[in-house]
Amino acid sequence: MSAEVISLGCRLNISESERIRALLASEPRETVVVNSCAVTSEAVRQTRQAIRRARRERPDARLLVTGCAAEIEREQLASMPEVDGLVPNAAKLDARAWNAPTDHPEVIPQHSRAFIAVQNGCDHACTFCVIPQGRGASRSLAIAEVLNLVEHDLSFGAREAVLTGVDLTSWGHDLPNDPRLGKLVQAILDEFPQLSRLRLSSLDGIEIDPLLEDLLASEPRVMPHVHLSLQHGHDLILKRMKRRHLRADAVALVERLKARRPEIAIGADLIAGFPTETDEHHAANLSIVRELGIVHGHVFPYSPRPGTPAARMPQVDRQVIKARAAQLRAAVRDVRAAWLAAKLSQPLEVLAERDGCGHAPDFARVRLPNGVAPGTIATVTPTAIEEGLLA
Repeated sequence: MSAEVISLGCRLNISESERIRALLASEPRETVVVNSCAVTSEAVRQTRQAIRRARRERPDARLLVTGCAAEIEREQLASMPEVDGLVPNAAKLDARAWNAPTDHPEVIPQHSRAFIAVQNGCDHACTFCVIPQGRGASRSLAIAEVLNLVEHDLSFGAREAVLTGVDLTSWGHDLPNDPRLGKLVQAILDEFPQLSRLRLSSLDGIEIDPLLEDLLASEPRVMPHVHLSLQHGHDLILKRMKRRHLRADAVALVERLKARRPEIAIGADLIAGFPTETDEHHAANLSIVRELGIVHGHVFPYSPRPGTPAARMPQVDRQVIKARAAQLRAAVRDVRAAWLAAKLSQPLEVLAERDGCGHAPDFARVRLPNGVAPGTIATVTPTAIEEGLLA
C-alpha cells in the first residue's frame, strides 16, 4: 500500500516528498504524510487545513507531519487531534524516522521535471525569516552525489532537472575548496550531454558567481529563467530585512543578463508591508516590478513569524499590507500580460507534463494540444491566452 504524501511550500519540499514516498513504498499501514511549510503564517494555516482535510478523507490512516512547520509550530501541530505523530525535519529522509525498511525502493520520478535538492538549510539571518529554525545550517551535497541523483532521474525519463535548495546559491560553501554553484552546473552539463534542460530554483543574486552568470547568459541547455530572492525594491527596507544586496545590484544583474540573452525571463519574491514600510518604500517596490520586467512574481504579504527580529519592529496595518500586496500582484499581472501577448504566433519548445500543460524554456505555462505525451518536448505555436495560459 503506497503512502500519500501531501507537499506544501517550496520546490525543495517537492523533491523531498518524492523520497519520502519511496521510503514508505512498502509500508503496510495506510499512511498519510503532510510535508509542511512555515514560511508565512498563511503557509502554516494551509498546513493545518491540509491536515484536517487529509483526516476527513482518510479517517483510518496513520497521519504524520514533517517539514518546517513541524519544527517551528511543533506544539500547535502536535496538539491537533488529527495528527498521530511528527517527524523532525532533519530526519525526514531517514528511513528509521518512519519505521520503514532501510532497503527501501529507489525514488522513481513522478514528473517530467526532476527536482533535485542539492542544498539544505541557511546560514543567513534575514530578519523576517524562520526557515533557519526549521532547516538548520547550510549544507551541500557533493558534486558526485548530485551527479548520481541526476543520472538516476534521467534513467527514468526525466527531460528537465531542476536544482533546488533553501539557499541554492550558497551551495558549496561547506565543501572542500569552497566550490561555487557555477561549478556544479558545469559539471552536470559536462557529465550528461543527453540532459535537455537544466533549470535553477530561487537564486540570491548577490551570490551568483561569474561562471554561473556566464552559463545563465549563454548556455542553451540552462533555461532562460532566473528567479531572484529579491524581497523588496527599496534599500532601507532591504537593510532592515538584513538582505545583502541593494536595489542597484539587482538592476545591474538583470541588465547584464538581458544584454547577453534578451529572452531571459525574470521572476522574484517580493514582500508587501514589511515593518516600517512607508508609502515611499512601497512605491519603490512597485516600480522595481516594471524596471526588472518581473513576469514570474511571488508576492507575500508580510506576516510576523515567531522569534524573528522583524516581529519586534513597528508593524504595518494588516489592511494596508493586504492592499499593497494586491497592488504588487496587479503590477506583476500587467507586466506578465504584455510578455505573454508578445509570445503569440511564436513557436515555443514546451516540455509536456501530466496535466495537459507544460513549460516553455522561459517558464511560460502553455496548454498543449490533445495527444502530447508527458515528457515530450513539443513545438507549440500559441494563438491565444486563456486564464493566464498560452494556448
